[in-house]
Parts: sequence; structure tokens; C-alpha cells
Amino acid sequence: MMFRNLYLRLTGDYPCAQLVEAVTEYLEGAMSPREQTRLERHLSICPSCEDYLVQFRRTIDLCGRITIDDVEALPDPARKELLRAFRDVLADESSDPRA
Repeated sequence: MMFRNLYLRLTGDYPCAQLVEAVTEYLEGAMSPREQTRLERHLSICPSCEDYLVQFRRTIDLCGRITIDDVEALPDPARKELLRAFRDVLADESSDPRA
């Protein structure tokens, strides 16, 4: 473990688990230039993380196309769960002191 941490510090490699946690920040352009460079360097050598990023972007793209008709076509339990999740997100955002 000690050698792995030293290797990461010396090479600037970005651990896969850290990428998974930082992908939203990366896609929103909120990452520091140094961190962005480290993440992109990791993406260039890690096919699994590159696939993860592609899937994440695809999910965002598809979710951006959901219409009211799509929501209304859902079975009642699924529609209620989706609307509850949206309300929870809005409630969390309104209680965020940074907002």
C-alpha cells in the first residue's frame, strides 16, 4: 500500500474510485485544472474509466430527453417514486447553505 501511494504521488495517476467520485465535478467543469489534467491522464490509460465516463455522459443525454408524457406513461408506483426523488433533490438543494 505504501508503494502504491508513493507511485500515485509520483506519477500523478488518478485512482479509479476517485474518478467515480469526481466525474460529476469533471463534467460540470468545476474541477481545478490540475485535477482535470490528472483525471484526463488516467482516462487515457484506463479503458474501464473511459467506458464509465461514456456511460455517464450517455445517461445524462438520455435523461435530458424525458418528457411529461414519458413520466405519465410510467406505472403509478414508479411515477410516484420518481416524483418523490425529484422532490427530495429539490428539498436538499433548497436547504444547502451554499445555494
